[in-house]
Amino acid sequence: MEHWELKQMQKLPLEIKILKSQQRIREWFEFFGGNVHVTYSGGKDSTVLLDLVRRIYPRVPALFVDTGLEYPEIKEHVRNTDNVIILRPLMSFPKVIKTYGYPVVSKKIARFIRDLQNPTNNNKATRNLRLTGYNQKGQYCPTMKVPKKWLPLVDAPFKVSEQCCDVMKKEPFNRYQKQTNSKPMTGVMACESNRRERDYLKTGCNAFNLRKPISMPLGFWTEQDILQYLKEFNIPYASVYGDIIQTEKGLITTGEKRTGCMFCMFGVHLEKGENRFQRMAKTHPKQYDYCINKLGCGKVLDYIGVKY
Repeated sequence: MEHWELKQMQKLPLEIKILKSQQRIREWFEFFGGNVHVTYSGGKDSTVLLDLVRRIYPRVPALFVDTGLEYPEIKEHVRNTDNVIILRPLMSFPKVIKTYGYPVVSKKIARFIRDLQNPTNNNKATRNLRLTGYNQKGQYCPTMKVPKKWLPLVDAPFKVSEQCCDVMKKEPFNRYQKQTNSKPMTGVMACESNRRERDYLKTGCNAFNLRKPISMPLGFWTEQDILQYLKEFNIPYASVYGDIIQTEKGLITTGEKRTGCMFCMFGVHLEKGENRFQRMAKTHPKQYDYCINKLGCGKVLDYIGVKY
């Protein structure tokens, strides 16, 4: 798919997007003989996807990974959803950060810092690339270099890693898929990040031919589409989002905007005004204390200059 095609699809009215997405869902379901499932976070995107799927195939199961890092309101919403299979990771978050490191800045930067914090004879070239931007052929690759701003993390008194999501979320899903051969549908949208846009442009909604096939029926939707769908069809969603209201700039939620893992620090340095941890101190003081003090996220936020 070309970039212009995606942009055109993103501008389609919601009623057309619904029809297109449900056609992709039908194709996925039929191709795999109904042995499919929805990866369900309990967030608003996967809530919309699950509703779309079950309007056609009411018995398709939802898979939720209980990492222990979800907002209480998300877990309550999941408990109130029918036919949800609960999976659990093999490792707890405290053990993950002790073993691998804290998720900080972004997945990309955390991976680069992990390379530099764990020097071996086998990763000399990689470490040189992260420090200088020059690969083994002498080519300059600036996107492979750690920005100067984040170099101090290499000598931080704590480990940094992007592996948390792999261990706590992806592994349980992969384990289930290996056991059942069920193929996933996910609520990922191209508009969420440059990386997700690139991935979507390579495959479109249904990636049948990947080593691990995956369907993204909402790939061409936008945040506004999600909120409009929830509001227009009066779909129950997790209360942590608050109300959906109309503003001059479009629909917004009065509560949280995104609801990934509560203690994740990816992207927090980019948040304007009151950030997720400052809000957590007010709305979820018990979880805030555990995160900042018991898990040690406070020292990490101090190190990167983020208030909490």
